[in-house]
Amino acid sequence: MNFGFLIFPGLEELDLVGPWEIISLWSKFAQGPENCLMIAENPEPVICSKGMSINPHATFEDCPPLDFLLVPGGEGTRREVDNPSLIQFVARQAENCKAVLSVCTGTFILHRAGLLTNKRATTHWASLQKLRELGDVEVIEDRIVRDGNIWTSAGISAGIDLALAFIEYMTDEKK
Repeated sequence: MNFGFLIFPGLEELDLVGPWEIISLWSKFAQGPENCLMIAENPEPVICSKGMSINPHATFEDCPPLDFLLVPGGEGTRREVDNPSLIQFVARQAENCKAVLSVCTGTFILHRAGLLTNKRATTHWASLQKLRELGDVEVIEDRIVRDGNIWTSAGISAGIDLALAFIEYMTDEKK
């Protein structure tokens, strides 16, 4: 199984690093996905919101099929919702993913990729009204919202809770 973490300039570090830590521990110690991959549009290092630099494992072009995809939020989402290459990558990978997850304003990338139409979702508290204004999403003011195979979470530290809830769900499914 392949678990992909989308990375792009301006992403919020904790939206990514918290879930990465939890998912990679699941992978290493409890029969989670065999591969955890940081995926970017280009092979160059990605500079996050607070200056952290992350090297991608794969690009949109050479990324293997993913079983799971996590999309972080942050200021960079404001620009990336208008990046056709990124949106097409998310939409294309989502077609075969068992689950697609977002943290914070990563929700807006899922929406632009067509994954939230007539679904329930959440985002960072300061962006809830903007999500409502999209008109085709039922906004739920919870920390984590699951609607089918789409998981969304509120801001920053909620991404860690999202990863824990997702693993609990996935491991309970195997019983």
